Order: sequence, then structure tokens, then C-alpha cells
Amino acid sequence: MITFLGRLEKMGALDVSKVVDDHQGTHWIALCNSALFLQSNISVGASGAVFGLLGGMLSELITNWTIYANKMAALLTLVIIIVINLAVGILPHVDNFAHLGGFSSGFLLGFVFLMRPQFGWVSQRYAPYSRAGPKSKYKTYQLVLWLLSLILVVVGMIAGLVSLLRGVNLNDRCSWCHYMSCVPTSRWSCDTNPVSCLLDLEVMDDIVTWQSEQTGNQYTLTCSDSGRNGTYLLNNPNSSQIRGLCSQLCR
Repeated sequence: MITFLGRLEKMGALDVSKVVDDHQGTHWIALCNSALFLQSNISVGASGAVFGLLGGMLSELITNWTIYANKMAALLTLVIIIVINLAVGILPHVDNFAHLGGFSSGFLLGFVFLMRPQFGWVSQRYAPYSRAGPKSKYKTYQLVLWLLSLILVVVGMIAGLVSLLRGVNLNDRCSWCHYMSCVPTSRWSCDTNPVSCLLDLEVMDDIVTWQSEQTGNQYTLTCSDSGRNGTYLLNNPNSSQIRGLCSQLCR
């Protein structure tokens, strides 16, 4: 636990100003990813940057695998933390697309910026003489991961910005991706579109329209998008009551 706290402190994860101001790379990529999927909602907060730090910690552990003593313990602890935090994102009103965008960008950028030289290369700089040949500064797998991650980051940022400027909605091209941000259950709904009703019984808005029939104190509401209807016994209902009933019926 102390090791992880030390790594978080060195990366600036325990300093609010550094998370908000200095880690804008993963933060902006996280917001871009969120905007490509959630175009009718506004997402705010620094959680995308925090997940970028988690992704960077994971890639730093992988690319510098040989220098750690308790490798599997560190990997298992970090994976459990990441899985738990991402699992929270399937709840409603949590922008998991920003979390996933921040984590993936931080994971790739960690291979680019957090690569450490081998101990053998460092020690030979201070050794007076060594019969063994000079060791390379980095291992081959470190350089391969560095190159692949750099390419993916650059291509991903360009593709994301172009898609964002063109107004592309990635939900139209991925029918199941919305489940990564919210999984509907019997206890909650993932529909975040606003629903409103008018008391004059004409039109609601562009999202959901409804019709109402009045017979004495009996009101029948019908949603035009789903065809669902409901009958309510009301005594001189006000607009708030009508909106509440319509919202419950049409969701």
C-alpha cells in the first residue's frame, strides 16, 4: 500500500491542483470520448484524469516489470482497484465513457512517458570496467510498447477529433456500447432524456409527445412514442402532477 501511495504521490495523483491542471492530456481525451457517446448530456469533473493516472500506473508496472520485487501482488492490487472503479460506472448518472477514455489514454501514455532504463545500463555508467558488452538502455519489449502506444495515441486523438467535429454519434455505429456506461435493471433506468408535459393537452416537446383524454375526474395519458397509456383519477390536477404522471408513464 505504501508503494502505491508513493507512486501516486510522484505522479501528482494526491495533489488536487496537479490532477486538475497538469494532467489535462488524459482529461481532454476522456471528455472527447464522452462527447462521442453522450451528446445530449454534459459531463464535468476530474474523474477522467484520475482514471488516466490509474491507466498510467498499470502501464508503468508492465513496461518496468523486471525492476519490481512483488510483481503479482502489485498487479493484482491495481487490477482490483481499476475493476471496482469501472464497475461503479455502470450505475446511472455516472459517465463511464469519460472513465474509459481517461484510462485507455493514460494506459497508452504510460508506455510513452514512464519507461525506465535497465539497472544494468545504469550500473555500467558508474562501473570502471566491465568485460561484458555495453547493455542497451531499454529492453526490446519496452521499445516495441513505446512505439505501438505512440502510434495508437496519435491516431486515436486525430480520429476522435475529426469524428467530434463532424458530429458523429458512435452509438449509431455500436449498438451495445451504451451498456459500458449504464446497465438498466429493475431498480433503475438508464434513460436520461428529459420528459416534460403541458397542461393544455397539445404537445409536449421533441422527445416525447402525449395525448390526454378527460372524462370527469378520469384522465387518460398516452405516450406517442411507445403507445403506452394510463388512466388516473384526479381532482383538478395541476401541471406538476400531469408532468410527473407523464414522466413515469413514458420512461
